[in-house]
Formats: sequence, structure tokens, C-alpha cells
Amino acid sequence: MENYKQKFIEMSIQIGALKFGEFELKSGRVSPYFFNMGLFSTGQALKNIGDFYASALEESNIEFDMLFGPAYKGIPLASVMSASLFMNHDKDVPFVYNRKEKKDHGEGGRIVGPPLSGKIVIVDDVITAGTAIKEASQIIRETGAEISGIIIAIDRQEKGAGEYSAVQEASSKLGVPVISIVNLDQILAFVKNSSSELEDHVEAIESYRKEYGA
Repeated sequence: MENYKQKFIEMSIQIGALKFGEFELKSGRVSPYFFNMGLFSTGQALKNIGDFYASALEESNIEFDMLFGPAYKGIPLASVMSASLFMNHDKDVPFVYNRKEKKDHGEGGRIVGPPLSGKIVIVDDVITAGTAIKEASQIIRETGAEISGIIIAIDRQEKGAGEYSAVQEASSKLGVPVISIVNLDQILAFVKNSSSELEDHVEAIESYRKEYGA
């Protein structure tokens, strides 16, 4: 596993963003793990999450000219990722985000930042229902810009109502790749090679993956 992936999992556990146990999801399923991006809330954590996203995007070799952060969680992620691309990869990439409600004064409109153009990567934490991604894609395509990819923190590799995961459905509908910093298989591999305390959760994760995995 790449070093940045391992560091992401380690930090997520350390700050409590990634927890193991029993967690009831909106779908009614009881998941053996839970991820809360909102706990990346300090200067150090934000700096590091920007680095993890930037590393994953650079490794993907996707071509891009701009980043788009869907309101609300995608906004800070796109901003720290843009900073990391400049500091660590010598790429000065602009980022843009949308407002939930259209503004009719000042600069107006729903878009904050430079005009969308070229190839755009959408930045978000996870894809569940895919609502934010769908809205972002409509905004981008209305401007004539092109979506070249989507990047998220964790791919749960989990079926939705049908046979495909939310990530697979988003990728298929938009016709673009979805990149993740890590996926469930990589989290499971990390847990298997970790302390005995984490190893206690291996069986539950494997069972969940077998039942709901996509």
C-alpha cells in the first residue's frame, strides 16, 4: 500500500474520523466502521488531508485544469487540495465552489471563483446518494466545461439498492473515473496488519464486505 494511503488511515483512526464498531447507517444497515470527514478540523489535519487528496489525484494521471468543491464539504477539501498541489507538486490549480442558494447581489450567481473552463475534477468526501455530485456535474456542464474525474476520500465498495455501488453508478452515469484515497479493501488490509485491538474487527468487516460488497 502506498505510504500516503497508510498515513491517511492512521491519521483517520488517530483523530477519531475512522471508527470501528457497530454503526447504523441511513440505509438501515449496521456497518462495522464509520467515517466522519468533519473531524479533520485542525490546521494540521486539513494540511494533511489536502496532501492525501493531492497525492491520490497525481497518482491517477487524470488530466485537469481546475478543482470543483460542491457545497458544503467539498469546499474546504478543494481549497486545501489546491494548496497542496502548489506546495508539493508545483501545480498552481484554481478551485471553484457553488453556493447552495443563488446570490442576487454583489458578484451574484451560484459559482464562487474564476469561470469554469477546461477539464474539471470534482472533490468530495464520499459518494452515498450521489446528490452533490449530480448537482455539481450539472453546474459544470452548463458552463461548457468538461468533467475529467471525481475524487473522494473513501470508496466503501458497497452496493446501493441495486447491484452497483454509489461510486460505480456515479462513474457510469457521468462517464468519468472516480478516484479514492483508499477503499474498503485497503482499510481491511490495514486492520489485518495492525494491533490486536483492531484485528478484533476483521471478521465483522469481512462479513459486511461479503454481504454488501460491490
